[in-house]
Amino acid sequence: MIWHLVAAVFAGLAAAGIGLLLRTISRKRLPKWIVPVFGGLGMLGYQVQFEYDWFEHKQLQLPETAQVISSDTSSNMWRPWTLIFPITTTFSVVDSENVRAQTVDGDLVAKFILYQFERRHTDLITTQPYILNCSSRELIPLNPETGDADLNELRTLRDTSPLLTTVCQLANERQT
Repeated sequence: MIWHLVAAVFAGLAAAGIGLLLRTISRKRLPKWIVPVFGGLGMLGYQVQFEYDWFEHKQLQLPETAQVISSDTSSNMWRPWTLIFPITTTFSVVDSENVRAQTVDGDLVAKFILYQFERRHTDLITTQPYILNCSSRELIPLNPETGDADLNELRTLRDTSPLLTTVCQLANERQT
């Protein structure tokens, strides 16, 4: 976090230097306020660039066996540029190394961990183990400590769910 502050300050100083250079080239015909305005725009530009690159940066940090299942974008009034171009703030990942498959009563059942990344002032990563019945499309969360199924939270996924498609494909590969 401290390095982003340092980077923002240096981006501001570099942009202020450009403003000062432009003022010098124009033989001081440009107003004095151009230097701090350029500095502020440089810091703001760095912050905007950092926010939009967060998703790609996090993807590069994931292992090769990780597959992004879904991503969500958001817009905020205090970030007016996101009203035009929403930024990715959360995404979900399944690591193919963690998918375990078995056949139960003729149904393919996969056990896996879903990782959810959320962009906040510090990145939030939550992990949740699940059991997925690929035949009936039933998804059941497991208690992370005991491994017991929480049947109250059972839900049925749509046929087009990327989570269903990805996990069941990985489970089929594990079976063969």
